Amino acid sequence: MTTIRLPGLIDPHVHLREPGAVHKEDFDSGTAAALAGGFTCVLDMPNNQPPITDAATLAAKRAAARAKARCDYGFYLGAGTDNVATAAGLAAQVVGLKLYLDQTYGPLRLDALSSLIEHAERWPRERPMAVHAEGRNIAAAILVAQLTGARLHICHVSRADEIDLIRRARDRGLEVTCEATPHHLFLTAADAAAIGAGRAEVRPRLADARDRAALRAHLAVIDCFATDHAPHTLAEKDGDNPPPGFPGLETALPLYLALVHEGLLTLDELIARTVHNPRRIFGLPAQLDTWIEVDPDAEWVARGEAMCTRARWTPFEGWRMRGRVTRVVLRGQLAYENGKVLAPPGSGREVLTNQETNSHQEKENG
Repeated sequence: MTTIRLPGLIDPHVHLREPGAVHKEDFDSGTAAALAGGFTCVLDMPNNQPPITDAATLAAKRAAARAKARCDYGFYLGAGTDNVATAAGLAAQVVGLKLYLDQTYGPLRLDALSSLIEHAERWPRERPMAVHAEGRNIAAAILVAQLTGARLHICHVSRADEIDLIRRARDRGLEVTCEATPHHLFLTAADAAAIGAGRAEVRPRLADARDRAALRAHLAVIDCFATDHAPHTLAEKDGDNPPPGFPGLETALPLYLALVHEGLLTLDELIARTVHNPRRIFGLPAQLDTWIEVDPDAEWVARGEAMCTRARWTPFEGWRMRGRVTRVVLRGQLAYENGKVLAPPGSGREVLTNQETNSHQEKENG
């Protein structure tokens, strides 16, 4: 067995479902899944029940993570119509402001252009605005960001016209970053029948082969990869009104490595999209004494029932994967080894509250 050592991976887009839906996932099970997938830091979205839009809801979520999380974590604040005047005051405590401009799971959605503009005008420039925007709403978000000077990050780009628009904007010197998910890079709407109609529900929806090919052809435009880990139970997904979302933390790395095996990315470019670029975009401190060990040639079959996520299913069920995490070391402590999560609940740290400590340690280490 040949192993390679990589920095601990960062997933800038997860939904760990706490508070409000811990039967799907919580900080304990979700961060266990993260470690099993090689992720030592995850950034959690705010579309909870209740949504994370003010100091009280953020404090409650922080307390839950402090007690349960096994890997490091950060939080987004949700943008609503009722917190335009107050959201900016919490910017130092979060990695970014999340704006939902299109359909998603949960109660947060901004339908009024005026709300988007007001948030963009007030939100501090040192923190990005991360938007769930599709189609024409991406153009609106880019324009508003340029008019206001906001730092814009576009989540889970999924279609050819979207990635082409972002490329055009970048070619003209506009500052905009974006991410893509494993499921949009590997699945299409044609896979829905094999996955199951309800289980294939996701936002943005699975697109067609042309869109998938466009994402792969524009990997140079995609700043980072993000799983958009969004677990629901099988009973919910197989029900009459299946909610959108896939679990993805434990299948992401072998899919990213598949892009390397296919010659579409170098290993260094993969590390840039899973470590360096997320750190730069979201202002995250370095994770000291942290790495993962991976057997890049290990083959295994994805089985939801064997995973750490509470959802216990995957849209990649039965896929033969190549590449597996064998060991994770987080801040010098063995956190995962050969299929066993060793980091205890509560051992994870919130990344932004430890920046002063990390900076001091970096100086001591030269």
